[in-house]
Amino acid sequence: MAKKIIAVVGATGAQGGGLVRAILSDKGGPFAARAITRDINSDKARDLTRLGAEVVAADVDDAESLKKAFKGAYGAYCVTFFWAHLSAEREKANARAMAEAAKHAGIQHAIWSTFEDTRKSIPLSDTRMPTLQGKYKVAHFDGKAEADHYFTDLGVPTTFLLTSFYWENLIYFGAGPKRGPDGKLAITLPMGDKKLASMAAEDIGKCAYGIFKKGHEFIGKTVGIAGEHLTGAQMAAALTKALGREVRYNDVSPDVYRSFGFPGAEDMGNMFQFKRDFQGLYNGARDIAFSRSLNPSLQTFDDWLAKNKGRIPLE
Repeated sequence: MAKKIIAVVGATGAQGGGLVRAILSDKGGPFAARAITRDINSDKARDLTRLGAEVVAADVDDAESLKKAFKGAYGAYCVTFFWAHLSAEREKANARAMAEAAKHAGIQHAIWSTFEDTRKSIPLSDTRMPTLQGKYKVAHFDGKAEADHYFTDLGVPTTFLLTSFYWENLIYFGAGPKRGPDGKLAITLPMGDKKLASMAAEDIGKCAYGIFKKGHEFIGKTVGIAGEHLTGAQMAAALTKALGREVRYNDVSPDVYRSFGFPGAEDMGNMFQFKRDFQGLYNGARDIAFSRSLNPSLQTFDDWLAKNKGRIPLE
């Protein structure tokens, strides 16, 4: 019996790559992976080909290429790439193109990687947090939330997946320990003593695979996933233990974080402020036991650090 194809957008990225590998590692499973990427000749794309994925070229900025890439597939994993361009408007256009491609292809189960609309909690008139790009509080959350309706309006059978902060940000996004003026290592977050829902990026793909394996159970529903809910102090303690050297937690205000000046610093500062101030709403939507029911191999932060501590740059 032929396996059902899941078309995976962003297959060489964190979320999509994890899903492709989860599908391919389940040799007796019901699904096959179609890895969608802009450059089928990249090293990551070639790696997926070697693992057994069907690798096809498409671009989220090219709606017609997506229609071709989704053709004949049972499922589709849809994700956008805010940090590549920092534009919520472009994210919405990309989401619309994916929803239309899914409708055109007759996709039976789409997963759309989305987020909360923070403006429901912090209206644009609320001066505790600056408004960004003219109409957002957390642009990379609010734009995705606005795009949800493209899937529902078109009647695409969709699960809306709320993901969490990646621990890989400690490696790639500059969130890892840095030396202060006193020479001590510290991680800096504007979270106070509140807990951050976070997880290994690979586990997002595994959880998504768990959703596809459940069939229609989660179609039309919004589900959230996380590996752990940790305070900055708990993360620093885990890093200290794993690295064998002291890492402190440097708690700053969201205003200070927004002033750091790296691309997207304001958006990140607003995001952390939302997660800090609306802890019950945000973490409550990301249940760890539920995540483990989808992905029994769900990692803790300690698990992830044991495998990845050598990859964290120490500045």
